[in-house]
Amino acid sequence: MHSFAGNFPVDLVLIGLFAAFLVLRLRSILGKRTGLERPAPPPGVMRNAGPIIEARAEPIPPTADRRLPDPSSPIGVTLARIRERERSFDPAEFLVQAEASFRRIVQAFAEGDRATLRSNLTNEAFGAFETAIIAREEAGQTQRAEIRAVTQTQLADATLSQANGIWKAILDVRFVSDQVSVLMARDGIPVSGADAVTELADLWSFERWIGGPRPTDGAAAWRLAAARSA
Repeated sequence: MHSFAGNFPVDLVLIGLFAAFLVLRLRSILGKRTGLERPAPPPGVMRNAGPIIEARAEPIPPTADRRLPDPSSPIGVTLARIRERERSFDPAEFLVQAEASFRRIVQAFAEGDRATLRSNLTNEAFGAFETAIIAREEAGQTQRAEIRAVTQTQLADATLSQANGIWKAILDVRFVSDQVSVLMARDGIPVSGADAVTELADLWSFERWIGGPRPTDGAAAWRLAAARSA
């Protein structure tokens, strides 16, 4: 009678154990499906993921909160009056354009891009911005600005006035953004701001003449007239 151990296929058992180990190992690394996963996208279509940095998917920046005021509120009534005189005016579209202007102007100021600033600012505002740029250049300083996200773009006030038969609208917009904004000295030492992401709140006033022809020189219809911290 042969012993049980003599006939037992030890090599097959070892192979089976090794295979089971690999299955468990892969499951621990890759996880297992729960039935709730999204279906694979069609060929050629990529899922909406954030930018990949060092092989990690970064979170998608949040979309700005662009809630419009109640139509019956004082701001809402003024917006309706602007719409009566400028049929193409759309408050929701204005907020989209205002956010784009905010990003463009912040970057242009940091880079000293006077051409972009001149086409997006009123003459008075451009003068103030250029004075700050000149002072920065004479001191050998550089400005670093990077808007990581705009989390709020909100209409804070609206006025409509008439002078010499011409109507002028002014819309105040409150921006809340996550920025890296720092002023560097000639030797690279920070003078003001912070070299880290910081939440900033700004109140910008945009103005335009209502009922008149749109600019044909590439200038923005709504121009920044004033900017201050909110």
